[in-house]
Amino acid sequence: MALPARGLWPSGLRYATAVLKPDHILLSACGLACQRGGAWLFREVAVELRAGEALWLRGANGSGKTSLLRLLAGLGRPQAGTVARTDGGRMVCIGHADALKDDLSVTEALNFLCRLQGDAVSLQALTGALRRLGLGQKADAPVRTLSRGQRRRVALARMALDLARSGQESANAPLWLLDEPFDALDAQGVQTVNSLLSDHLARGGALVLTSHIAPAFAGALDVPGFKTLELGAVEVPQGLAA
Repeated sequence: MALPARGLWPSGLRYATAVLKPDHILLSACGLACQRGGAWLFREVAVELRAGEALWLRGANGSGKTSLLRLLAGLGRPQAGTVARTDGGRMVCIGHADALKDDLSVTEALNFLCRLQGDAVSLQALTGALRRLGLGQKADAPVRTLSRGQRRRVALARMALDLARSGQESANAPLWLLDEPFDALDAQGVQTVNSLLSDHLARGGALVLTSHIAPAFAGALDVPGFKTLELGAVEVPQGLAA
C-alpha cells in the first residue's frame, strides 16, 4: 500500500504498529522540507519507524528520494522540519556510490569503509561478510578487477557485518538507510540482499531504502510493518519561499 507525503497528496503518512518491540521508535521526522536549485523537492514529510518496520521511498528520478535519505541520516540540513534517531543514532548508511578504492584488495576496501564509520572489524568478520555476499573467492582481488555488481556487493557487505554483531547491543546498528541497494545486482545478489534485510527486521531493526524495484524480503509488501512513501513535485509552500 503506497502512502503519499502530506501536502503532496490528500492523505497523510500512517504507520502500522511494529511487529517487534512496538513501542520502540528508532527514527522519527516531522515537517521535513527540501529545496534543490530553487525548486522544492518535498515538504511536510513525516516519518516514524519502529523496531521491525521498513519504509520504501519511491518516486521518479529527481523526486528527492536520495535527498530525503540524506536528511534522515543527518548528512544534510532541511529547509524545515526535524529528525530524531534513538539508540545513540547508530546506523548503517550505504549510498548509491560504492566509494571503493580501486588499488585496494576487496578485503582492504571493505575494511576501509568500516574504518570511515569508526568500526574496528576483524579479518574473520570481513571474510565472513564477503562470503555471505558471494565474494569469498574475490577477497584478495583488486577492486579494479570487479564488475559493477561485484563492487556493489562489497559495499553492501557492511550489512552482513552488522548482522554478525547481533546480540552486542552497544555495537550493532538498529537503523539501516540504503540508497538503491539492488542497483547492478543479478538475481542471486538481489536474493542475498533481501535475505539480509529480512534478518535485520527479524532482530528488531528498522530500515529505509530507495529502490526502483519492489523489495521482496520476508513478504515485505504484505506485512503490516512495511510501508511506502511516494515523492513528487510540489508547489512553493507558504512561509518557506526562497
